[in-house]
Amino acid sequence: MDNNEEIRLMLKVAQMYYDNDMTQSEISKELGIYRTTISRMLKKIREKGIVKITINYSLSETFSIERQLVERFGLKEAIVVPVTGDDKKSKLKVMGQACAQLISRIVGDEDVVGLAWGSSLAEVINELEEPRESGAVFVPMVGGPSGKLESQFHVNTLVYAAAQKFKGTSYLIDVPAILERKETRDQIVESQYFQNISELWEKVTIAIFGIGSIQIKGSATWNSFYGNELFEELERGQIVGDICSQFFDIGGNLVTTSISERRIAIGLDHLHKTKYSIGVAESEEKADAIIGALRGKYVNVLVTTEETARIILERTV
Repeated sequence: MDNNEEIRLMLKVAQMYYDNDMTQSEISKELGIYRTTISRMLKKIREKGIVKITINYSLSETFSIERQLVERFGLKEAIVVPVTGDDKKSKLKVMGQACAQLISRIVGDEDVVGLAWGSSLAEVINELEEPRESGAVFVPMVGGPSGKLESQFHVNTLVYAAAQKFKGTSYLIDVPAILERKETRDQIVESQYFQNISELWEKVTIAIFGIGSIQIKGSATWNSFYGNELFEELERGQIVGDICSQFFDIGGNLVTTSISERRIAIGLDHLHKTKYSIGVAESEEKADAIIGALRGKYVNVLVTTEETARIILERTV
């Protein structure tokens, strides 16, 4: 086949495949050419520039921002949702929808899914679609609240609800996140009950959690969980945020506090080992906390709003 004839054939194949939406099998049958030859020809068509494929990234308003976050912090994925207005509930809802879609996509039968507590995660669980069969196991990554916390935000509530959505297995935790005495915490850690939970923590493959911020310590949810005991101590330190009641600075370094030896929670080092460690958080007040979590590599998938993502990028230039 001379060069001109080859070009004509490639143009014909390109037209049939790209303009007429014909399959490779249909083209093979019509032209009397092996399907494997058609496949090789389509590759050559792209290499020679006969057909140029471009991706219109402008169709997604936030794709560029997501790509910048992924590259800057070495993330597996970033999900940035555009939100207009200042309605907190609306922001939580759209983030919940986006995260719920991600979870539905990645959770498999062999996964052990760890959950924390809070309003962001409650919205994620609410937005999960209809129940589907799964052999996944769901486990709390932190103990319950020391004070009063709305039951809809409690870690056990969220773990049970998530397991119901996936028709999986749930394990609940019957101890507070923060004990009054170190000795009590040590006794619990040594118990057979806790050993079962601890073994599951070692197997967590997908971790989903909110990110707390020192700047929102006056919120009702924060007060319900921590009370007033940590306020002065946190203000004196360089702490910007927490994950599962473990505090860190803007560089992602863990900071020891008065509750460090009285805490019941998965160690943040576990989050470095999970396939997916998904942080769900937004707001200008939480930007530094999110940056600290990203720098500490506790998060490899971030779900946030466009406004928050832009602030993070601006502060980490």
